[in-house]
Amino acid sequence: MKPIVPLLFAGVLAFAQAPQHDLMPAPASLTFGEGRLAIDGGFRVAVTGYDEPRLRSAAARLVERLQRRTGIPMRPGSAATLTLECQRASLPVQAVGEDESYTLEVTSAGARLRAPLPLGLLRGLETFLQLVRLDAQGFAVPAVSIRDQPRFAWRGLLIDAGRHFMPLAVLKRNIDGMAAVKLNLLHLHLSDDQGFRIESKAFPKLHQFGSNGQFYTQEQMREIVAYARERGIRVIPEFDMPGHTSSWFLGHPELASAPGPYRVERTWGVHYGLIDPTREEVYQFLDRFIGDMAQLFPDAYFHIGGDEVLPRQWNENAAIQAFLQKNGIRDAHALQACFNRRLLAIVTRHGKRMMGWDEILHPDLPKDIVIHSWRGAKSLAAAARQGYQGILSWGYYLDLMRPASAHYAVDPMSGEAAALSPEEAKRILGGEACLWSEYVSPEILDGRIWPRMAAIAERFWSPAATTDADSMYRRLEAASRHLELSGLTHRSNYRPILERIAGPGNLAALETLAQVVEPLKEYARSTARPYYSDTPLNHLVDAVPPESSTARLFNRRVERLNPAGIPGVRSTLARWRDNHARLLPTLERSALAAELAPVSEGLSKMAALGLEALDYREQGKRPPADWVKNSLALLDTLSLRPLPPESQPFCMEILTRHNRGEQQARKTCAAPRPAAELLIQIKPGIQTLLRALE
Repeated sequence: MKPIVPLLFAGVLAFAQAPQHDLMPAPASLTFGEGRLAIDGGFRVAVTGYDEPRLRSAAARLVERLQRRTGIPMRPGSAATLTLECQRASLPVQAVGEDESYTLEVTSAGARLRAPLPLGLLRGLETFLQLVRLDAQGFAVPAVSIRDQPRFAWRGLLIDAGRHFMPLAVLKRNIDGMAAVKLNLLHLHLSDDQGFRIESKAFPKLHQFGSNGQFYTQEQMREIVAYARERGIRVIPEFDMPGHTSSWFLGHPELASAPGPYRVERTWGVHYGLIDPTREEVYQFLDRFIGDMAQLFPDAYFHIGGDEVLPRQWNENAAIQAFLQKNGIRDAHALQACFNRRLLAIVTRHGKRMMGWDEILHPDLPKDIVIHSWRGAKSLAAAARQGYQGILSWGYYLDLMRPASAHYAVDPMSGEAAALSPEEAKRILGGEACLWSEYVSPEILDGRIWPRMAAIAERFWSPAATTDADSMYRRLEAASRHLELSGLTHRSNYRPILERIAGPGNLAALETLAQVVEPLKEYARSTARPYYSDTPLNHLVDAVPPESSTARLFNRRVERLNPAGIPGVRSTLARWRDNHARLLPTLERSALAAELAPVSEGLSKMAALGLEALDYREQGKRPPADWVKNSLALLDTLSLRPLPPESQPFCMEILTRHNRGEQQARKTCAAPRPAAELLIQIKPGIQTLLRALE
């Protein structure tokens, strides 16, 4: 092998001192050699050592994806370009903690990928494909030596199919995306107040009455499980109980704690419907139901939800209150613990390990359950200290529209988890990103997950010291292109959605606006306007990415502004200032675009303030007294507007359901909010320009 240039110092990739790479997740150890392995039409994969159909399928997929990447028809030659070498079979059902390590050696003569198990080869093939690049001589993979293994055994993505149903094709292409960044678990949230999404052979009324006709057949779910296994990904189901169960009660009202009537809920938030945990026939039902589902999902884990139980129905049910008094159960939390103990016995009897959200943690439950933390590192660490295994999802909620850097800064072993003893720390299995689908349709799902999910995948896979956000963003752009070639639609769907909003005519002005705005963050959208499960998600807020790379780069450019950079910033600001006039014809002819008028005008005024600040700066003049103060105050109000009167009752209902006091709810609902639910993200850069004049 030719001489190798080290790229690794104390476990940290030394990007500034050696050739850069675009790999994501970053491998544990990487060194570049000299030369390149050409990728041409004779590319061939050979398997040595242990072999199985899954490896043959993976090799065939690699060749097909190379063809798509390069445009070169592949007619394999006699000599192997890439050799796969595996020692032994994986377990029949993929398990947490199976060896996923691999080594990859590439020279100009060929490439060899080695792993103890097929899982490692699947991970290494994704690395090989990411290494393919176009240079002056054609497509090639650089000479490289990689030693790699995951940091955490549990690296997941939750997709909520309960609130908005996600068709098979959507799940499959996202499984392909997951495999591309070395995730190994798909968590399907299959039931909620808004829908019961899977066929039940034992109780067909569940899906017949609770799904509005949108559910997976058992055969389709077996297809998904098999598809995921081919790519080294486990699939676990979640059936939330005892809360989030309104959709169960249409077909089986006998399960409920109150007489109803019930419906498939059309609004979001936490609803009051609860399973009655005091009647034996409920457990007989759940035993048959869980048995039905257990045979469908071979994975060892079964998620029972257990979150956000509003106990009103239990408190108002005389029979349930009598049950509590008779059995010495002090409150609703203790009653839920009793329910969970019974549920645990059922789940265990069907050969599964129970897991659930933070709320199921109770000292009466045995230590073999898994706590899924949405509340944060403190809750996760507390569970670990008590002897429970856990995974972290707090900080990885993709539906909150946070930037990739915010997710990247969260670590399952940070905060209070960092203070755990070595034995306690072993109980932290890893993490899961979550995409709750209140405001997600199949059309826009990919754009809500990717490419940010790749940054989270790196947090789960790569060494703990891999934390450079600048490097992450550089590689994330390459990962985004790579993921699109893997079949995801987060880039390709964007322009057609904008074309629908704009209608016929010039799209450039709408694109300019779209590039610098982001959706509302956190849960602010829940009170912005009335939203129902069938509300069309076809506005600009649904189309734009959660993070504006244009605004991020502009804000960074202004932070580091020097005289040489002023002309470029001035040109950009002038384009944004003048864009409102260019967009006006679109606003007038499109009902979907009309709501953007205050946002577009706000962008124009922000840019104008920035230009004024540059004028003062370049002329060496001080602005009039209070100009900066007044301009900053104006900046805070641009594009804000009051909530329309017709939305006030809806806003109050949502906040009341979330236990906000009436006075606080009225104050929140009366406060101005961003128009069209969009944030103009160049605001930090304009603030920087203004404050430089103080």
